[in-house]
Amino acid sequence: MDFAILPAIDLRGGRVVRLRQGDFARETAYDAEPAAVATAFGAAGARWLHVVDLDGARTGVPGHAPTIAAIVAAVGERTQVEVAGGLRDATAVAEALAAGASRAVVGTAALREPAFAGRLVETHGSARVAAAIDVRDGRAVGHGWSADAPGTDAAEAIRRLADVGLLTFEVTAIERDGLLEGPDLGLYERLVGLDLGAVIASGGIATLEDLRAVRDIGCGGAIIGRALYEGRLELEDALRL
Repeated sequence: MDFAILPAIDLRGGRVVRLRQGDFARETAYDAEPAAVATAFGAAGARWLHVVDLDGARTGVPGHAPTIAAIVAAVGERTQVEVAGGLRDATAVAEALAAGASRAVVGTAALREPAFAGRLVETHGSARVAAAIDVRDGRAVGHGWSADAPGTDAAEAIRRLADVGLLTFEVTAIERDGLLEGPDLGLYERLVGLDLGAVIASGGIATLEDLRAVRDIGCGGAIIGRALYEGRLELEDALRL
């Protein structure tokens, strides 16, 4: 399988933002229109975009449908868009896919009820549904990364979701997210070793060496956010790697 690079577009209040360690109080907003950001990423050669509705992740109700539709329209057929954040029932997932998203990423509801994710796979196919495995202290948590979420052992969460047909697991090391201090290679190596599907790395990736490291331990791709927005990493270089 090709190693996929997924530039991240995180949305809050209609703006492109980045959070540090998932903390809404540690937000950096970027002065750019979301569809314009998507267009630039697509023009640079990105085959996928990772679009997150942070308001939806926090409230459980998607709130950026028009913005996401504009992103899908802006990139056209050259770039596929996956959508995450607040997709906690079958209707929300169906609406995201109907709006043009190529893949829906489910987290909280799938962790709480793996059978829900299984029903999505039965309805839409495994290629159009991925799981968000957002990890703090070795445990997969939901509810917008709330510190109060008890979570499930990350490996066990992947096993349960693989059992119902999921094949793509987007794993974010929350402690590393937005800090540009490098990925949690130990976490990814452990989860790749389960051999249950593609593990997409997210959190802390800042350099080409970081990308090379997660690729070489067997990850199927990487989500990159702040490093692109702050010029630490050029998308063209990442894609060339």
